[in-house]
Amino acid sequence: MEQYLLALDQGTTSSRAILFDTKGRPVQSAQYEFTQIYPAPGQVEHDPREILSSQLRAVRDVLKAAAVQPGQVAAIGVTNQRETAIVWDKSTGEPVHNAIVWQCRRTAPLCEQLRAEGLEDHVKKTTGLVIDAYFSATKIRHILDNVPDGQARAEKGELLFGTVDSYLIWNLTGRHMTDYSNAARTMLFDIHQLCWDETLLARLNIPRAMLPEVLPSSQVYGLIERPPAGLEALKGVPIAGDAGDQQAALFGQACFAPGACKCTYGTGSFVIMQTGDIPVESRHGLLTTIAWGLDGKISYALEGSVFNAGSGIKWLRDELGLIQSAREIDLLAESVPDAGGAYFVSAFTGLGAPHWDMYARGALLGLTRGVTRAHICRAVLEGIAFQVNDLTSAMADDLGSPIRELRADGGAAVSDVLLQFQADLLGARVLRPACVESTALGAVGLAGLAVGVYQSTEDLSAQWQLSRAFAPEMEEARRTEQLRAWSRAVERSLGWAE
Repeated sequence: MEQYLLALDQGTTSSRAILFDTKGRPVQSAQYEFTQIYPAPGQVEHDPREILSSQLRAVRDVLKAAAVQPGQVAAIGVTNQRETAIVWDKSTGEPVHNAIVWQCRRTAPLCEQLRAEGLEDHVKKTTGLVIDAYFSATKIRHILDNVPDGQARAEKGELLFGTVDSYLIWNLTGRHMTDYSNAARTMLFDIHQLCWDETLLARLNIPRAMLPEVLPSSQVYGLIERPPAGLEALKGVPIAGDAGDQQAALFGQACFAPGACKCTYGTGSFVIMQTGDIPVESRHGLLTTIAWGLDGKISYALEGSVFNAGSGIKWLRDELGLIQSAREIDLLAESVPDAGGAYFVSAFTGLGAPHWDMYARGALLGLTRGVTRAHICRAVLEGIAFQVNDLTSAMADDLGSPIRELRADGGAAVSDVLLQFQADLLGARVLRPACVESTALGAVGLAGLAVGVYQSTEDLSAQWQLSRAFAPEMEEARRTEQLRAWSRAVERSLGWAE
């Protein structure tokens, strides 16, 4: 029987399942969006039950459509939206609160308090992160403070915390685990000593018993012994790979050498550069994080995040009604030569590196009566590229050398307009692979290595194929003019919320 690898790709707005053959080619996929909950401005939640049900529904559909038989799935890889915090009852599995999503800014006041107490240096040196509401730690504290007897139940060992990968693995195997890449995004994990940091746990009063065991990204986490209805073909199949979505995409893009860099254009856009076994400290607010744990070694990375990228496209579609589909934004953007002087800063939930302003808000600037719907669509796409360029410029400065190429993936990477403008701003090539599902591909690559489907990362590098390369075309004077105007637009978005 032909062997397959299955990716559970649980994202911010949808849950996907993708079945790959052992050559790294997608065979079948299914995807379901789930509800985005906005209790107040700047707050974002998900229902963990809906996350789980949508993920299992996608898996059922894939197995059925591909007519997968028992024994054909060699292993499962899990990849997930990071930083999103879920707390559930250890005995029943029931969530005690909605998941607080990585985009949520409700714990900004607590973050300010931690800074005022002088914890910023400790957080940076220990976790590689900055103190920000983006990460899981303050979200856990908020949940425990806002459910009945939350703290007492946690201290008794009745409640478990996990990022989304941990929640899925627990529901499928009964084991409470996560990997190094996800633990590194909690603002509680020492990325040098590879353990939970007691100083931060004590300050936030988070019981150690709540936290999952932390393991390498490529390892058997557990077997699916009692598969849910419709998933009987997965009985006995190991979950053998786990990585946060951006680290999984870095792996899927075969960025195995130090200096290799990718950008995933999804709900947010995330630029990560592999730095090998050396954690590089940024002078520009970039995050030092763990890329993955593999073969007894840790690979580190530098990362910068655009909190709202593809979510800006969804905003045009769902809230403004300017487009009917994501594809339409490309058609409209291609119909005009530029954005007509308009600039869009997508700071719906603040700005990450290099600004780290939790109170920045979105702005559409430079409007005249000549600006049309097509210009606004182009400005939204260009705004993504401008923010990615801010991140890559910071990385280049930290490393003292320019970025020579950027590998692109994610849903918005299908946009030729976006990737060409990105290459123009970078002054470097942007490479789009034949398989843009790099996140899922990375997850199954990690799983395949753990169970012997692949012998080494060289096997995975050999499977990576180029679809199209975008070379810079913009004149330098025009590029300089565009970047100057963009900086002015960002300045006007900073510190808007009070």
